[in-house]
Amino acid sequence: MEKVTGIKSVDFRIKAMGHGVVNWNGPTTISNEGKEIDNHTLPKLRGYSNLSGKIKEENGYKYKKEATDIDFKETPLYISQNCIRHHLFREQAYDLHFASEKNLQKVISSMTGLVRGYAIPSVQCKRASPLLLEDFVDQLGNGNFDQFGRCGSKEKEKNKKGEDKNSTFFSKTTFGDTMYISYGSISIEQLQFISLDNKFDRAAMTITDNQGETIARSIQKYIQALNPELNPEVYFHTNYVRKGTIFDIGEAGVLMNQDAIQAIVERTLGMIRNLSIRQAKAYMYVDEVTVDFNDSNQMMRIKRNPDHTSPKNKNVYATYFEPRCEVV
Repeated sequence: MEKVTGIKSVDFRIKAMGHGVVNWNGPTTISNEGKEIDNHTLPKLRGYSNLSGKIKEENGYKYKKEATDIDFKETPLYISQNCIRHHLFREQAYDLHFASEKNLQKVISSMTGLVRGYAIPSVQCKRASPLLLEDFVDQLGNGNFDQFGRCGSKEKEKNKKGEDKNSTFFSKTTFGDTMYISYGSISIEQLQFISLDNKFDRAAMTITDNQGETIARSIQKYIQALNPELNPEVYFHTNYVRKGTIFDIGEAGVLMNQDAIQAIVERTLGMIRNLSIRQAKAYMYVDEVTVDFNDSNQMMRIKRNPDHTSPKNKNVYATYFEPRCEVV
């Protein structure tokens, strides 16, 4: 069996700075002097539960925690990877609402189609994302308990159930300065090949006769615009086979050359370096990105063995697929 060699993934460590909460979790039931209240808002806290662990013996009811019963080291603030991905691809965040069988070629020839990934249930087409992102986890733990009061009319307001609200006061768990650490990875195997074949139920687009070459040229033109100094090429073939398979049965699809992969990797890392989020009276921006062109078999070695990383691209990208004659 032929061994796959070269850069298998481009891993990275992200350090981000900010202030306040950009990713809220919403209203959470807590206890206030022994009474349960629903007007406290919490941010996303890793591993947090509002249950105190104390159980009322007669019916098994679990008491809620007080708002101040939070250890920000044990349950740190975080920004979910879904929130990060939304803002990372913010320019095309809503474009998939208009995607259909007739315009999927435009979707494939974009950062959404190449890196973010998508699923269009109406036409059963999908593209798995080669980009892995972890949650951004805060390291400082500058959490606060803040009490607020509603200004204006003192008349009782209604809740969602149409009942009078108990109080005009509400509270939030807020944060001061923040510093986040996160890790991510770009899979070269998932990036370099786009399936246009439903044989293995992963077609990015259903094609007709002679349409494969047109799609390859469209993708190549888009990648060329990302970095005009490189020479990206995208090849269509009716039978790309994953190396190491028993049978020469593959999929119709497109495969990218070294320069095409490099251009997409550069653009993705550039988008991450320039990422900033400003919402919910708070902000976050990426301060530093450390990259590892990983040609080893250790997944995410930048997290466990940072001294063994390769910050420069000193090897070729691994090739996982190759064109073969179809077996009749």
